Parts: sequence; structure tokens; C-alpha cells
Amino acid sequence: MKKQLALLLAAALAAGGLTTLTSAAGKDYSDYTIRIYSNSNSTERTTWLIHAAEDAGFSISIDDNSVISGDTAAIQAANENKDGDIIFGLNEVRWGQLLAGEYENLSVMDWEPTWASEVGDYAYPGKAYGLVIQNVLMLYRNDELGTNGEELHFEHWADVVDSGYTWYRQNKVGGTTNANINSAILYAFTDPDSEAGGISLDGWKTLWNYCANGKFSSDDSYKYGFEPLNKGDVAISSYYSSSLYGQIDAAAESSDHPLMGTFEPENWGLVDIADGTYYIAEYLGILDKADRTPEQTEAVEAFAEWFGSAEVQAEWGEEFDSFPCNATAAEELYPDGIPAIYELPNFSLNLVDGTNMTYAEYVGANTSAWTNIMTNLGFYWADASAAPQEPDWESLDWATLTQAAAE
Repeated sequence: MKKQLALLLAAALAAGGLTTLTSAAGKDYSDYTIRIYSNSNSTERTTWLIHAAEDAGFSISIDDNSVISGDTAAIQAANENKDGDIIFGLNEVRWGQLLAGEYENLSVMDWEPTWASEVGDYAYPGKAYGLVIQNVLMLYRNDELGTNGEELHFEHWADVVDSGYTWYRQNKVGGTTNANINSAILYAFTDPDSEAGGISLDGWKTLWNYCANGKFSSDDSYKYGFEPLNKGDVAISSYYSSSLYGQIDAAAESSDHPLMGTFEPENWGLVDIADGTYYIAEYLGILDKADRTPEQTEAVEAFAEWFGSAEVQAEWGEEFDSFPCNATAAEELYPDGIPAIYELPNFSLNLVDGTNMTYAEYVGANTSAWTNIMTNLGFYWADASAAPQEPDWESLDWATLTQAAAE
């Protein structure tokens, strides 16, 4: 899919391995084991990173997602264990909390890599720098199982509920991808004066409609939204950008009516949404650690410099079908042009009317209240026979609903 980079990597291997591209200034730092916490830690990613780091002269320790799953677990483990050197992944919401000092045992040291200017706006200057961009996408079939050739144009993500087509919705409140989809749907309904978590009543009614009338399944393979669209169960679905093209390449393995075409779609498309979509970026930062020696800190800084570099991020993106924040790495991955899924407007960085917060910051300030509202009212039921009755919206006690339910 990305032939130019594949040829480059093949040449590197022929010349003696990836260390020809990614050496840590020729110095061996393996005497110190660098402790890493991350939610970008599938077994494949952790295995790849451990071996690539070893080839570059580093020794690292990182748990895969059988031990730590999700950003909440990753940052809580780092906070509890107090042994971390590096943290990477998370998103702007979580990084905002980390840098604001909300985790008593975690602070991020001052640091600026040589490639800082290559990540553009994806930086907390002097503290943390972007690695990977991720966004949520609204996709549709344009064949006989979808819109029969009609192109879909919405003003807002929430317009899916009035589209006239079937759509898939997730079946639980929790999960990073699910939360990002909710953030995308609620974007059109921000109201800083609202007692309902800063979202207007119409916003919660719309999200309820999205749950009540969307199709869902308890099948674990459906949970991210690709398979229901791939099988033709719905006309519209949502999915995350990372791995989309890889999924389409393998679509025929799980469907008699698969989605076809990657960069040139044949029977599917992106819904054209005027607002754009909700992006997150994963960042890399170096944690303060009281008992680390200057030499050990040098090793940690060298690893961070290496891992976030254009060369390594291009390799990471090629291996795991992810899009780098590093513009130089992106150019290496996509010499023929950036894919459309990464050219969508990013409303997470837009200022919310009536506040001095970006939408990502607004989400961070209200996300606990939103989760409590959805949990307390029973959003995202997984069993249709046990679907709750729609609330009497005009008589709800939002002060209670925005709080966690008593155990």
C-alpha cells in the first residue's frame, strides 16, 4: 500500500537491519531498563517496540493489553506504581489532566526533542509531543445495500438520526472509540450554561434517538462498527481511522458483500460532514522519577528522541496502519498524498462558544458527567428486550444524574 516506504525499509534490512535508520547516536543504553506505560499496547505493538528498541540499543519494559487495557488503566497503573520513565498514547483529554497535576504521583519533566517542529500543533511545548493522530469516521455503503448511489452530506454528526438510512451504534457506554463517537455526536449541542453536563436537552434527546433506533449486536467483532457495514447489515456506521484500510483489504474474509477499494473506494464512502470530525492525538512524554540517575535520564531522553523520530514513526505507521503526527514521517508513508480520512476538518481544536476551551478541553471538563448521565439513564443497552423507557426529559434531576450512581 505504501510502496516507497516498503522499498526504503527493505533496503535498510539488506544493509544490516533497522538500526541503520534508527540508531541512538551509536550509543548502547541497554544497561538501564526503561519502564513504559501506554494504552497503545496491543501484543503486536509491544512485541515490535521491544525488539526495535533492542536493535537500537535500548532495553524497555512495557505491558501489553492483557495486563493494561485502555488509557484509564495505563495512567492509573503509572500513578500507583510510581516506577515509570515514559508514558505515551492517551489523548488530549487525559494529557490535559496529567499536565494539570491531577495524578498525585505523576509529573512530566521538561524536554524538547529535535523533531518538535515536525509535529505542528500536536504538542504541549516543552512537555509532550504528538506521535499518532486518530479520528472517528462516519462511513456509508453507496451500493444496493446502502444508498444506491446517493452521496451523503450532513451538517453535523448528529444528522445521522434523520438520514432515513439504517445505522449501527455501539452497545455500551465505555471505551475510547465509543466515547469519541459520543463526543462527535454531541458537538453540535454544546451549551456551557446547561446543567446537563454542558449539553443542551436536544443533544441528549438526539443521542437517545441514536441509541434507540440504531442497530447493534452483542457480537464482539461488531463492536467498533466495521463489520456491520462490511456485511451490509446497515447503510451507515462509524469506525476509527487507524486500521481502516487494512480492514478493507481483508474485508472479503468475513463477508459475502464486502467493502471494496481502499484509497479509491468502490462501494463505500465517507459521509461528507460540514463540521468535520473529532480527532485525538497520542503523545509522548518523559516522567519525572526521583531515583533516576543523570545517566539513566540520558537513556530515557535518547529513547524518546528515537521513538518519536520521523524514521521510527514512519516504520510504526507502516507496521500498524496508523497516521503519524510527524509531518516528515507522513510524507514518507504517503508520497502520493495524504488519504482523505486524515484531511477531514478537526473540530476537537475549535473553541467552544461562550468558553475559552477547545472542544477537546470541553470534553475533558465534562466527560465524567456525560458518562454518569448515560449510565444513570441507561443509554446503550445491549439487550433490546431490556431497553429502558425514554426519560421524561423535562423533569429530570440533572444535579443527580451527572453524579456517579451510588453502589
